[in-house]
Amino acid sequence: MASPGTRPAGVMRDGVHVFPVRVYYEDTDAAGVVYYANYLKYAERARTDLLRILGIEQSRLAEAESLVFVVSRCAADFRRPAHLDDELEVRTRIAGVGRASLEADQAVWRDAVELVRMQVRIACVRRGGSERAARIPEGIRASIESLRCVN
Repeated sequence: MASPGTRPAGVMRDGVHVFPVRVYYEDTDAAGVVYYANYLKYAERARTDLLRILGIEQSRLAEAESLVFVVSRCAADFRRPAHLDDELEVRTRIAGVGRASLEADQAVWRDAVELVRMQVRIACVRRGGSERAARIPEGIRASIESLRCVN
């Protein structure tokens, strides 16, 4: 389902997607510390590329089946700050897959130090006004579930 030329970032290691992020000036406040909301952006990018690794391109899913994935819940623990020019990793592990949602555990690391830990629930919804919960297509669900079996 991925289009030619769309190359996912990151690698899979033992069922965990490892996504590299460099902290740029635009990500920080005046003190050079990453603004908290940017960790959510990093996590979103990582989840998008995790799906791409599985051959799932969200724009095509939306176009072909009017289905989109949306965050329905996010809990984050901010443990340590990241700074300008840091090289980070967002590590994503699929914790559970339901009929219309999935759970992901995500963490942002700098070297061996965990900076932020997030638990995210992603819902599959039908686009087009109602945004009601929709079943995740079986092929996509099986692909995502296969990652959970590795853990």
